Amino acid sequence: MEKIESSIKKDTRSGFGDGLLEAGKRNQNVFALTADVTGSVKMGAFKAEFPDRFIQVGIAEANMVGIAAGLALSGKVPFASTFAGFMTGRVYDQIRMAVAYSNLNVKICSSHAGLTVGEDGATHQMMEDIGLMKMLPNMVVINPCDYNQTKMATIAAAEYNGPVYLRFGRPSVPVFTPEDQPFVIGKAITMNEGTDVTIFATGHLVYPAVQAAYTLHEQGFSAEVIDIATIKPLDEEAVLNSVRKTRCCVVAEEHLMNGGLGDSICQLLCRKLPTPVEMVAVNDKFGESGTPAELMTLYHLDEENITEACKRVIVRK
Repeated sequence: MEKIESSIKKDTRSGFGDGLLEAGKRNQNVFALTADVTGSVKMGAFKAEFPDRFIQVGIAEANMVGIAAGLALSGKVPFASTFAGFMTGRVYDQIRMAVAYSNLNVKICSSHAGLTVGEDGATHQMMEDIGLMKMLPNMVVINPCDYNQTKMATIAAAEYNGPVYLRFGRPSVPVFTPEDQPFVIGKAITMNEGTDVTIFATGHLVYPAVQAAYTLHEQGFSAEVIDIATIKPLDEEAVLNSVRKTRCCVVAEEHLMNGGLGDSICQLLCRKLPTPVEMVAVNDKFGESGTPAELMTLYHLDEENITEACKRVIVRK
């Protein structure tokens, strides 16, 4: 097994910003809206290139979603973005009624998601957002793993007709997916094949999952790693095909255990293929202040814990 490593690090929010700019160049109906955080969500390049399609609403997130809904009704493709805690928690009712219930072509884009907001602490560390968004009928939920994938996912979201929730983060993380790899909504990506255990990972946990697979290989275990960038709709065929082969799995995500990707995979396996599962996720806790690296270790969201979870679940099958 060849080890996948990357010396290049970039934040996924920059992938969003560059993807949004490209989407704007391809489609003159693409609009960008933000709530007083233009730089933080990397909309500056879009604003400079298309000032007539950029809307700064100020600290008024609910109003931003309403404006986005109105733009969608007029045939535009609005991308509304702010921090995840404000984008999903503060304006859930507006997203639910104006966007999801109405099935409008609005892209809900959340930066600074998960524990890796770091020193900002629990008020900004939104770890419930995937659960909130995936429970909404009509809503697609995407959580890409690095800069390249986030850029391509943003372009794909612009081309998709319907509500999309797109999640990305602040810290610089390894860039390890191909620059030109097409992003297909609803399709999982096999990072490497294995026979003893499947690791389903999403977002910032994909790279540690790949590293854990190599560590397991060195210890005599064969781990298959599947990148679940689209959490909803879940690629059920990919999940079931892998688990039929390995007969056990680990799910790794920077999110609460309740309501996240692991919850979706467990529901699927419970209905169609009962299987031992271990979770690498935050277990019913709020976050706290610290560096991203410190917090990922403290909350057991790292390569070491993924490796140990794989060993535990292999014993259970």
